[in-house]
Amino acid sequence: MGATDQDLPSPPGDLAGLYDAYSPAVYRLALRLLRNPSAAEDLVQDVFLRYWRQERYDPRRGPVLAYLLLLTRSMAINRLNQQRNRWQLLQRWSTQLLGGHQRSPHDWAELGDLAERMRAALAQISPSQRQVLELAYYEGMSQSVIAEHLQIPLGTVKTRSRQGLLALRRHLHDFAAGSCDPLAIPPALADRHGHL
Repeated sequence: MGATDQDLPSPPGDLAGLYDAYSPAVYRLALRLLRNPSAAEDLVQDVFLRYWRQERYDPRRGPVLAYLLLLTRSMAINRLNQQRNRWQLLQRWSTQLLGGHQRSPHDWAELGDLAERMRAALAQISPSQRQVLELAYYEGMSQSVIAEHLQIPLGTVKTRSRQGLLALRRHLHDFAAGSCDPLAIPPALADRHGHL
């Protein structure tokens, strides 16, 4: 039977004590939502770090366990949305690069070649531009979430995103093959990151 806030003493004053007291309940919820033990463990750590760093918990608004569980639920939903966004992005890029037909070994080889060139091109752009693009495309973060995450102005995020995409386009210019332009930015991404 799980402990409730009435059974537990007031929240410990240190992160380790807080973690020891409440992590089992947070982990159970994270596992139920994410359905992946490793992802749930990562989320538990992130929940407690966010709680500790942001210092937004107000005891007048309810017990600390309720706050941690609400934070866990919110962060889990964000991660599930990011995974779905990454999958949809991969599907869109795959369709644009290789068309909607059955993938042949040659198609997969081309996609692998593009992925390798993309990694090399990312290594050539500025670290600040690369960071913004990786958060957007690999983590599925919106520009406003990136601004909050990096604690920089939204305009800076937009500028770095635009400049980074243009730099990548220059580095990948030689990859265009056939009538399909693999460097064209899908309309959904252009809308998301500003028209290029």
